[in-house]
Amino acid sequence: MGIKLEEKHYLKTYQCDRYGVIRPVMLMNELQGLADKNAEMLNGGRTFCKEHNIAWVVTHYLVDIIELPRANEELTFSTWPSGHGGVKAIRDFEIRGADGRLMVRATSQWVLIDLTTRRPLRISDFLPEWSVLPERAFDRTFEKCADFVPSKTHVISCRYDDIDVNQHINNAVYAVWATESVGFEYRNTHKLRGLEIYFEHEINPNTPTVRIEVLLSPHETKHKIMTDETEHAKVICYWN
Repeated sequence: MGIKLEEKHYLKTYQCDRYGVIRPVMLMNELQGLADKNAEMLNGGRTFCKEHNIAWVVTHYLVDIIELPRANEELTFSTWPSGHGGVKAIRDFEIRGADGRLMVRATSQWVLIDLTTRRPLRISDFLPEWSVLPERAFDRTFEKCADFVPSKTHVISCRYDDIDVNQHINNAVYAVWATESVGFEYRNTHKLRGLEIYFEHEINPNTPTVRIEVLLSPHETKHKIMTDETEHAKVICYWN
C-alpha cells in the first residue's frame, strides 16, 4: 500500500461561499478528512488510536492558497506523512485543479497524546513502522507565533456542533472564528490567500463563549483565540 493518499472529487455548492469558492471551514475539513483517511490506511488512524486510548492532535497548520478551489471543478486532493521524530510528526497536503495546476499547498505538525493524561507520547513507542515520504508540499518550519497588540475584540459563542469526537473544539472551527472576526465588510472585499494556525491549549467543550483579539491590516490579520486569560491559539490570515 502506498504512503500517499490521492483522491479526486468535485466541491459541492454547500462547501462554497457566496462567490462560489471554498469556505475556510470546508477547506480545513477537507484536509482533516484526508489526514484521517491516510492515517487509517497506514494503520495509525482512528481505529488504532481508539484501541490504545490515544489520539493525534494538530499543533500547527500552515496553508498557502495560490488559487481558491471553486465548485464544479474536478479537484485532486493528496496528503502524505512527510517526516517524524520524537513526539512530533509532519503531514503535507496539496490540492490541484483538473489540469494539474497547484491551487493549495499545506503542511502541518501533529503530536500523539494519551487521552487520559492529555500528554504527548513518543511516536516510535506506538508506531515503530510509521513510514514517511520525505517530499514537501510546503517546505516551512514550525515556529512559535510572535505576540501582537490587538486593535479590536470579537466575542463568539461555542456551538454544540463545534465539538469533535476527541471532546474538544474541532481545529477547523479556529479558521472560522478567525475569518469571521475581521467583520463583514473586510471579509466581503478580501480573498483569503493563506492561513497559519498555531494551537496551544484545547478549549473545553462546555465553554460558552470565546474572545478573539484581532489586529487588522490591509493584507494580513492576526488573531488570538482566548477564554478568560488563557490563550488557546494564534491565527494569521493573509488576504488579497
